[in-house]
Amino acid sequence: MPMSFRRVGQLALLALATLFGMSCGQVYRPVVIPVSTTPPNPSNFHAVFGLNQNAVPNPGSILQIDVSGDTNIGEADMGINPTHASAVPNGSRIFVASAGSMVPGDADIVTSFTPAGSALAASGIGNLTVYSMPNVGPNQSSAITAIGESGTVVTVTVSAAISQATVGGPIVISGVSIGGYNGNFVLSSVNGTTLQYVNTIQNLLPATAGTATVPLPTFCSYLPVFVTSIESNTAFVANYGAEGGTTCSFPSTDSVASLNVTTGQVSNIAYLNPSNMTPPPHPVAMAETPNTENLYVVNQGNSTVVDLSPTDLSTLATITVGATPVWAVARSDNQRVYVLTQGDGTLIPIDTNTNTILPSQTNLNVGAGANFILYDPNLNRLYVTNPTTGNVFVYATTGGLDLSGNANDTPKLLATISMTAGPKPPCAEACSPVSVAALPDGSRFYVASYEDEPSCSDANVGATECIVPILTVFDAPSITVKQVQSTLLPSSPSLSLLMSPQFSPRQYAVPPVNSCKPPVLPATYAPGATRFRMFTTAAEDSSHVYVSMCDAGAIADVTTVTNTISQGTNAPDTLVADIVSPFGACSGGSCSSTAPITSFSITSNVVTFQAQNSFVAGQKLQISGLSTGTYLNGQTLTVLPTGLSSTQFASNFTHPDVSSTADLGTAQSVQVANITGFSINSNVITFRAVNTFTAGTRVSIAGLSSSTAVTDALNGQTLTVIATGLSATQFECVLTTSTPNVGSTPDTGTAVPQIPPQTPIFVLTGQ
Repeated sequence: MPMSFRRVGQLALLALATLFGMSCGQVYRPVVIPVSTTPPNPSNFHAVFGLNQNAVPNPGSILQIDVSGDTNIGEADMGINPTHASAVPNGSRIFVASAGSMVPGDADIVTSFTPAGSALAASGIGNLTVYSMPNVGPNQSSAITAIGESGTVVTVTVSAAISQATVGGPIVISGVSIGGYNGNFVLSSVNGTTLQYVNTIQNLLPATAGTATVPLPTFCSYLPVFVTSIESNTAFVANYGAEGGTTCSFPSTDSVASLNVTTGQVSNIAYLNPSNMTPPPHPVAMAETPNTENLYVVNQGNSTVVDLSPTDLSTLATITVGATPVWAVARSDNQRVYVLTQGDGTLIPIDTNTNTILPSQTNLNVGAGANFILYDPNLNRLYVTNPTTGNVFVYATTGGLDLSGNANDTPKLLATISMTAGPKPPCAEACSPVSVAALPDGSRFYVASYEDEPSCSDANVGATECIVPILTVFDAPSITVKQVQSTLLPSSPSLSLLMSPQFSPRQYAVPPVNSCKPPVLPATYAPGATRFRMFTTAAEDSSHVYVSMCDAGAIADVTTVTNTISQGTNAPDTLVADIVSPFGACSGGSCSSTAPITSFSITSNVVTFQAQNSFVAGQKLQISGLSTGTYLNGQTLTVLPTGLSSTQFASNFTHPDVSSTADLGTAQSVQVANITGFSINSNVITFRAVNTFTAGTRVSIAGLSSSTAVTDALNGQTLTVIATGLSATQFECVLTTSTPNVGSTPDTGTAVPQIPPQTPIFVLTGQ
């Protein structure tokens, strides 16, 4: 046996020597592939969520962004007219409020879901739970204490008389353990708490428990506008409400409801205006103290703040504040809540132990029109934005004095920042600061603002109204502006927020979107209006800041740190991506039919969708809404003749094979503009083509062949239609690179419009 081992060893040495000999004279060189752009920083998994509105009556959506990967890893439809979102402390559930009853007959809901997990391939948003507000009014329903049958007559005893119950009227029996009792019936007798009806099912045993309901044509409009969820098993929703609804049994639905995370049910609801008083409360914001002992509800309508017990939603106190309160935050030590009033522009400190407003010598006047407070628990600061005056106020949460000059733990003003003052102000002209994000590491804070230019300075938009989204970086310790390294904004130290390929390389402005315009005083917020034209938040690890840009249909992704791999543009506070929102509902002449996708597969670079459709070969489609196959969202595909039927269609798509995967989304066909000619003058190209485009429409150019030098550069480009020169027979775009003038040239090609994205209205930090 030892000899055998020696022989094996000799053979192994001989083989190794042979290999070395074979490789003599050979040089093996490692291949290095240069990276021209800064790759994402390797870091732990964190998430940010973007909330998007869609054209009514279509549902809005949520998208999930992987912070370290700078990518969209999940999408899901929410309700109609989404208004606000919140996450439980550990980030395991996200809640989205949707005021769907702005469309008569559609539902007000709160949608809860589980975020997509950390994975190389997106796992998708899942486990959706929908909470609905109560629509059974008082004197319409009662608990069953006993139910029994004699022959065909059923006798029901209820805990309280139902005043709406009448002989010959309907009654709905539900929840009885013996199923034969449950159903819809006609009342034959009503006597106080005793009801009778005839049942065709006989020989039923007596039972207890269940509910008897008179099914009135009840539909109540609640209009949920704000959610908060600092508890792990409970979330709260503030319902703006409606008064005197003709189909509602409640005199007013202004209310706060508690949502049970485990059961997926509304566990309690407190109606704030049971007597239908004028003016109605109309709650618009909430703040719960970290110890979960107080839930402060901001009532914009009657200028009060109500302190509710989170345990049972009983009223602990009602505090009258200044005109039109709009926001509130709670301090981390539970001792103070700060309320912002928009009508008279005051920052109001409330002592949570006594529920009284604390007087202060400090100037807490922030000007009428103030809209938002950010509480920074790391620096114990409050940041207040006022889009009307163009100012941002920075307060320490403590250090203030009462009217006698004694310390009373009220805010102390640290700085008033004018966004347009100074030799090189953050904004080159009048702008509206609307939101602030502070890095958890305490180093910087960021102000999101926008300029509304009547005649746009950006040639990519043309000489018409435009919106310029801006992000200004401030050094937190000194409260001074930090000049960013790269920006397209003329004469500004702030960061421009648009980048290619989603926008033209030098573009910094976009045409306004009507639905993105917020109310301006004296008008106040109401469901259906956009509360935040822009909003900003910081990732939990301080590595990124995100800005939702309603008019641009995108979320700007700004890295706040230098990359560990020094390649490309490697500087902090740099725009690294514009993450486009899911496609919106398509309307008008640029759109045609849609198909609801139920699943897809990819084989040999051909993607096959299962979807009821009426598409034809050669038709251009755009894909949206997929929660697992997110890499397909936003793609423009061409329907192939092979594999096309009424239940499926296929398109070329370069991607590794994917087995059949259940997924829900939409394939939207678009009407292509057929180009018959073009000309170029001063870097503006005019296409001759019958079209239904609007200013701001993004179009992909293909098929031009008249002049290789020019058309090779044009084919494959995505350009933005500008307002000037736009008609039913032509459209114009600013070219992304310097191009020589070209006279009128006949040519054939196509311009494929991109379906406008939904409009992001809010961004939320997850875990």
